[in-house]
Amino acid sequence: MNAMNKQSQQTNPDRDSRNKPDSARSRRASKRTLRGLWRLAKVALPVALIAVIAYLAFAPAPVAVDLAVVSRGPLSITIDDEGETQVRERYLITAPLPGRVLRLSLEPGNAISKGQTMATIIPEAPRLLDPRTMAQAKAAVSAAEAGFTHAEEAEEIAVVEFETAEKSFARSRKLHFSGSMSDAEYESAERVYLAAEHSRHAAESDVGVAFFQMEQARAALLHAERLPTVAPDTTDPDDLYHFTITAPVDGAVLRVPEKSTRPVAPGTALLEIGDPTDLEIRVDVLSQDAVRIQPGQRVMIDHWGGTQPISGTVRQVEPSAFTKVSALGVNEQRVNVLIDFSPPPANHGEIGDGYRVEAQIVVWEADDVLLVPTAALFRQGQGWAVYRSTPNDRAELVPVIIDHRGPDTAELVDGLAEGDLILLHPGDRISDATRIEPRS
Repeated sequence: MNAMNKQSQQTNPDRDSRNKPDSARSRRASKRTLRGLWRLAKVALPVALIAVIAYLAFAPAPVAVDLAVVSRGPLSITIDDEGETQVRERYLITAPLPGRVLRLSLEPGNAISKGQTMATIIPEAPRLLDPRTMAQAKAAVSAAEAGFTHAEEAEEIAVVEFETAEKSFARSRKLHFSGSMSDAEYESAERVYLAAEHSRHAAESDVGVAFFQMEQARAALLHAERLPTVAPDTTDPDDLYHFTITAPVDGAVLRVPEKSTRPVAPGTALLEIGDPTDLEIRVDVLSQDAVRIQPGQRVMIDHWGGTQPISGTVRQVEPSAFTKVSALGVNEQRVNVLIDFSPPPANHGEIGDGYRVEAQIVVWEADDVLLVPTAALFRQGQGWAVYRSTPNDRAELVPVIIDHRGPDTAELVDGLAEGDLILLHPGDRISDATRIEPRS
């Protein structure tokens, strides 16, 4: 045993002596490798640092942008234009025969009642006895009778339309009460019914005015046939020559062109009367906008001078357009749209005839649609597109499908989802994959 240990002790030194050169060579190789890596690092690190500095110096900086969120909400498409109020039924009182009108005592704003004397005319006897003048008076009677007949026929049509609308509205009221009709459909039926009611009242007023004009023409003819051939007494109010003109309806004086005594010819305007509490709004719109306006559509009336907006309803879109020169000197084809107050405002004392208003005619509306700001939209070929902000702050070009467009927002049909961030007013510096940063 001891002999074996001695033998192993004798052999180990030889083995160690053989391993010592190998270990030294490995250490020398490792040192050479480390020195090579260190020399490479001393060259590569400055080069990499220079590359990073160059990239940071010459790389484009992020573009500051304004962002908006795609959201859901109500949307209304309106046609906005200026208009003015006017008395619904205006009556122009004219001279039915030639002569001299006495000075008028009425002032604009004076209340009048039906049958009240408004003007007195002293005819000229020689002209009234002239055969041609008599023929003109008879022709005026015939025209007035024809106008009265036409007004009666129009009233019958308006009554039939009102009765039809009344029955339809009664059915709509039952369906709405049972839950079979939506609120929007019920409101539309109600607007049609109210428009038909206003048309009936207007037709009744037209009949009254036509009857008044017919009676005036008959009275003028009868007066001319019975005139004596003596000079009139201008001081006697009961003189046979004095022809009085009375008010056809209750209301107020709107305008007096001339108050002084003066000669007048047949048809000369003497007074303009009407009911100042029975107002409507006249708005002239472009003809390309008028094709989208229908009777019964809702109207928002603002900037009329009061603190609260007024609601209205389209009653009529006139069938004929007219040419109007714009502020820029461009000829425009425009169409008058007549709007009723709905309901009539309680503060008629604050708004009167000929007042300027701004009307917003609602041609389409929805309560819950996906909305995108129009400031984010731009044309791409035949369609629309937007830039969406990605999570890594890049601009992404996204084609979208748009349906209804308002002045500030549009209805989004496809392309984006609720909550997406999109760029507003993208400029020439923005393209697909451009680095962006929100503007603070």
